[in-house]
Formats: sequence, structure tokens, C-alpha cells
Amino acid sequence: MNTASNLRHPVLFAITGASGAPYAVRLLQALVELRVPTWLIISSHGWRLLSTESGIASLEALRAHVGAEAFDGCVTVYDDNDRGAAPASGSARTSGMVVCPCSMGTVSAIAHGTSRSLVERAADVALKERRKLILVPRETPLSLIHLENLTAVTRAGATVIPAAPGFYHQPTSIAELVDFMVARVLDHLDIEHTVGKRWGSAD
Repeated sequence: MNTASNLRHPVLFAITGASGAPYAVRLLQALVELRVPTWLIISSHGWRLLSTESGIASLEALRAHVGAEAFDGCVTVYDDNDRGAAPASGSARTSGMVVCPCSMGTVSAIAHGTSRSLVERAADVALKERRKLILVPRETPLSLIHLENLTAVTRAGATVIPAAPGFYHQPTSIAELVDFMVARVLDHLDIEHTVGKRWGSAD
């Protein structure tokens, strides 16, 4: 699907080290296919995750996987160690930020405003500027510390979308389970899409 995005500003997309690389790769693929301007930040643990779970060990491999030409046309990559990059400033406008997957360490840093990396600082900026911040954690079981941190970020204005796909659409593949979660994220970013099947839909 090649649909031009109607967003005025880029979506900030961060990938951290929680399990769930297929969600991250599919979400990036959807953003690229929809021609959504995207600022991409991948932490060091995020890269390890992509390599371990998806066999994607480099930026070139990621570009090839999601479509190199479209990637180059809408994705800007930032170094997670560069806390002076554009996403670190509230004056740099975005349409919101999503961290997918979001490690519990990242949730903790956001909840307490430590801003040790560009991912954490960008999330801090999203909260202080009252922009959308969507976190997609993947952890089980959840400790009391995890629950308290998730409560804290929710109170601060973030939306927590746990990587917990539904089954009412009767999925027959892992890809359909992944699409279920990606569709929910895109919905909360107010991006029109046709990823996944909606309740009551014949398609």
C-alpha cells in the first residue's frame, strides 16, 4: 500500500531491547509503505534484539528488509548516543513518539526522567511538550516495580500498549498476530492504514 501520509510532522520511532523485534520491523515497514516521515532511533540493545530475533544486524539490512528506496525517502536515522540531535529538543516538532518494543529499563528511565540516551530524552520531550508518547512493553510476569513505572508514565501522559495481541480475529499466522499490534499503534498515531483486520470487518 502506498498512501501519502497527511501528518504535518514526522513520527519519532524508537526501538529498544525488549523482546519483540517482529513488531518493530513490521511497524517500520508499515510507516515506510505509508510514506510517513519517520525519525528512527535504535538503541544498542535494540540492535542486538533485531539481530537475535530477526536476523537484521545492520542499517543496510534493515533498509533492504523494509524497502530501501522508500526507506531513504522518508526515514531519518539518529544515533542514540547523540543527545544533542533534533529529537532532544522541544522546538523540533513531531507528530508523536512510539517506543516499540519498549524495555522495562526504558520505561523506568522515562518514568523517572533520567534522559541518559537520545531515546530517553526524546520521550521526556514528548511528555513535557504534551505530545503523543506510545510505549509497547513486552515483559512477563510484571513485577510491582514494572507496574508502578507503567502507572507513572501513564499518569504523565503516555499511552501504554502492551504487546498482547488478541485472538478474536482468528489469526492463522504469527504475521497476523504482529499486524494486530502494529494496527493498534498506527491507530493511536492517527495514521490511516489497512494493516490487520478490524472487529466486524469482512476483510
